[in-house]
Formats: sequence, structure tokens, C-alpha cells
Amino acid sequence: MNSPNRRTRPKRIILIRHGESEGNLNTAAYTTTPDCKIPLTQRGCSQAYLAGSKIRKLIGEDFENDWRVYFHVSPYERTRGTLREIGKSFSKKRIIGVRDECRIREQDFGNFQVQERMKLIKETREKFGRFFYRFPEGESAADVYDRVSSRCVYTAYDVLLLLLLLFGFLESLWRDIDMNRFHLVPSHDLNIIIISHGLTLRVFLMKWFKWTVKQFEYLNNFSNCEFRVMQLGHGGEYSLAIQHSDEEMQEWGLSPEMIADQKWRAKANQREWNGNCRWYLEDFFDEFADSDKGEGESDD
Repeated sequence: MNSPNRRTRPKRIILIRHGESEGNLNTAAYTTTPDCKIPLTQRGCSQAYLAGSKIRKLIGEDFENDWRVYFHVSPYERTRGTLREIGKSFSKKRIIGVRDECRIREQDFGNFQVQERMKLIKETREKFGRFFYRFPEGESAADVYDRVSSRCVYTAYDVLLLLLLLFGFLESLWRDIDMNRFHLVPSHDLNIIIISHGLTLRVFLMKWFKWTVKQFEYLNNFSNCEFRVMQLGHGGEYSLAIQHSDEEMQEWGLSPEMIADQKWRAKANQREWNGNCRWYLEDFFDEFADSDKGEGESDD
């Protein structure tokens, strides 16, 4: 698959967590209400409306180009409610589409939750590790990683015995961009806004920037309606460092090396290799051979 050229690629991919929900305010809500039906609080609605106006201002700073937005939203009530409030800052002309995307839903914790049991489970998760710990009857962060990013292949037969390929969300997103399924006019700047949940968004960033499990463990969660902007650099790479400061990225849990990589990406050409990025190579080895000659080989 050929990569889309810079002109048709989104200028920004904006990741935003939902506003404050009834579950954030009182975890007892999960004992009687399905997770997917937990609504926003009034404060959460206000947070989402304010976030929408901030995003609109950020995008609207580009007066030289016309622009459009496309939304991907988790099907949960609190994310749909966040979308409704954010949408109040955009005219219908600016929105070219919305997709209800089940693959970016919340991590599954397992049906109705018992408060005391869930408290013990989360304590165990901290000891075990947040990425690989799987909730009983639910998911681990690793499971979320798979559905957000990996390719899942299924076979199905219709009258024509067609082979159907279903891709993970990130791969589907890239394919949509590549095939211009957003029907973007070349003169327009496209901004993709993904409204999801804290862990899912951290996993998205982990996959996109090739962060390790160890690096993921140090990441801090998004606050309610906090958004992070991946912006396309002049060389064709996306970076958090274009719109965000070192201090912000440090607060999110990025190490100095990760921040340096974001700065490199802001100016790098697409498909360049960052030789200073340790987790691409050095972090996996204790030492290298002094020579590339095999045993018994001579320099002749």
C-alpha cells in the first residue's frame, strides 16, 4: 500500500478524552449502570463545550487554508455526549463526517462492578503491571492495543466466496486516508478528532510512536476533556512537540528521550530513522560485537 502524500494527509490528529462522567464522580454508578451507559455530569458537559471551543480556535488559526474536521467517537454515552458538546463549536459546513467506532471503546472491566472487589483488583493491577494485567471477565491494556492497532483477519463466505479482511482501527484509519474515503478536497486541511477514553488513547499513542511497554507504564492518564494534538511536520512525520511544550509532555509521563524524539519528528522527513532513539535498537541489547566479521572470517 502506498503512503498518502502530504497534501492528502490530515494536518492534525487530535485525541481527546471524554468529559467528567457520573462514574468519575462516584464509582458506585458502575454497580447499577452498564459502563457504556454512564452519562456525563453537568460539569462534564461544560468541559466538553469548552474543549470544543479551544479546538475550534486552534484549527481556525490557519486562515490561509480552508479546513474540515472528521470525528471518530467511541459508542459509549459519555463519549457521544462529549461529541455533542464539542460539535456546538463547529458549523455543519466544517464537519465532513462522523464515525461511531467500537474499536476505540473503553477498556472492558467486566459487566457490573462491585466496588470493594474492583478496589482490590486495581491494587493487584498496580503490582502486576498496568499493561498486561487482565481484568476478570474483562480486558488488559494489551487486549486494547490489539483491537486498536493490530490486523485481525477473518474469513467469511457469501455467494461469491469473498475473503473479507477486517483491520484494527489504526490500520483502517490509515487506509481511509490513503484512499481518500473522507472525500477531502485537496485545498482543504483535514483535522481528525478522536473522542475516546484515557487508556485507549494512551495505547493509540504507544502504537503510533512505537513506545515500549515499559514506557507505557510511566504514562499518565488524560484528564477529562484534555486533548493532545499530533500535528504533521514539514517533513511528513506527526509530532506532539509542534503544539505542546516540553513541560506538558513531561507532565504526561514522557521521558527526556521520548520528548527528544517528538522534537526530531517535528522536522524529520517521512521514513527517516532516528539513530538517537534508544528504544528502536539499543534498549533491547546489552552490548554489540566489536566487528561485523563472523568467527573464522578474515578481513581479506
